[in-house]
Amino acid sequence: MDLCELRKKLDGGDIGAVELTKEYLDRIKRFDGEINSYITVCEAEAIAQAEAAQQVIDKGGSKPMTGIPLSVKDNICTNGVRTTCASRMLEDHIPIYDASAVSRLKNENFVMLGKTNMDEFAMGGSSQTSYFGGPKNPYNTGYVTGGSSGGAAASVAAGLCAAALGSDTGGSVRQPSAFCGVTGLKPTYGTVSRWGLIAFASSLDQIGVCALSAADAGYVLNSICGRDCNDATTSPIPSGGYTSAVGSDISGIRIGVPKEFLDGSTDEVKAAVLEAAEYYRSLGCTVKECSLPSLEYAVSAYYLISSAEAASNLSRFDGIKYGHRSGLGEDYNELIKSSRSEGFGREVKRRIMLGNYALCSGYYDAYYNNARRIRTQIRKEYADIFSECDVILTPTAPSPAYRIGVQENDPVKMYQADICTVTVNIAGLPAISTTCGYSAEGMPIGMSLIGRAFDEKTIIAVCDRFERDHERRECVL
Repeated sequence: MDLCELRKKLDGGDIGAVELTKEYLDRIKRFDGEINSYITVCEAEAIAQAEAAQQVIDKGGSKPMTGIPLSVKDNICTNGVRTTCASRMLEDHIPIYDASAVSRLKNENFVMLGKTNMDEFAMGGSSQTSYFGGPKNPYNTGYVTGGSSGGAAASVAAGLCAAALGSDTGGSVRQPSAFCGVTGLKPTYGTVSRWGLIAFASSLDQIGVCALSAADAGYVLNSICGRDCNDATTSPIPSGGYTSAVGSDISGIRIGVPKEFLDGSTDEVKAAVLEAAEYYRSLGCTVKECSLPSLEYAVSAYYLISSAEAASNLSRFDGIKYGHRSGLGEDYNELIKSSRSEGFGREVKRRIMLGNYALCSGYYDAYYNNARRIRTQIRKEYADIFSECDVILTPTAPSPAYRIGVQENDPVKMYQADICTVTVNIAGLPAISTTCGYSAEGMPIGMSLIGRAFDEKTIIAVCDRFERDHERRECVL
């Protein structure tokens, strides 16, 4: 059921919050041993939250998320609940505060089923770098979920929660949503507070939503967005919220299709996206080809910027204040070296080394500053496109999900797979991914709709219109 239907059934007494929560917990017990989408399941806490939510519902004071069972990515802090970032470094870390997004959901009496699996410190594109073992795709457990919010997307696809919070630094909500056949929304930078989101790359990170539909993603976004005194980058809530245009007439919308995004995609992906473009044309939308020439430099710029910021952000994990502490080392420096060597996985170490290299005085201008110039150019090119278009249509990933073990050990292939998503984070724009077809192997194919800054309302409405006429295949567990 979508969230709107669940809301009606909860408020109408057709189903109780505790009953609904226990149904999801039962599904987690039955199926997640194979899927591995959760790192921590909060059974007792979830039932207690559901009981409290039911009291609110009985008094007629329910809000949009009251009694709705959600999952939360394991790099989003939750008071009293283990938050590991899927890393040995934080294996036993229990925060003493909630992230602002979680706090706002708690103010509406939501139910948190647990913390979902991910790439370690959100660094990866398959979720297989997790210290706790990677999640598996519910459509075919031999395939990856995508990353880094792979557990979040898989938990939604498998029916192990109603929706999920994830984080998106370079496509980490949208790409796994595409691979797992669900809808993933990455809001404009600053729409949702990053307070309590354990940082990967601070200028790129944004909390997003995995859900069964665009409308559901918008409903959750309505509950977590807005200004936060703990995050100076946040912006005010727009009038009318993010779902006010759902169901409206989209004829006349101007849709741009950048040729560069299609050139590097597989034939199946290209055909599915172009078919979606024709569907929009049949509705009266204007579809035109456009260009983002700097796309060829986007992946390089993204990994230089994100790795540089990661090297700085992860320097706090030293085994002294908190996190994994090695039993080796005869002095301070040796202790830190041993703790970080043992606590971080291979991909995290690679990013830290790349970031520190790019920030060295001898290479700062050649690498990091050049990446910043590319960032400025990409923003300009998007502005040029949006002077003539309202929405941009692209593939979410150049290929559908691939088999586990095929390319996780090849950094060049893994990084290049982000080419369709990273420019959105570089420019700070909103984007939503939904399923637009299926491969010959039956794996979902995703398309993305990119909008102007703070115009989530339009891309949600345009995506919703597509979803209403295109049925999503259920994965069979």
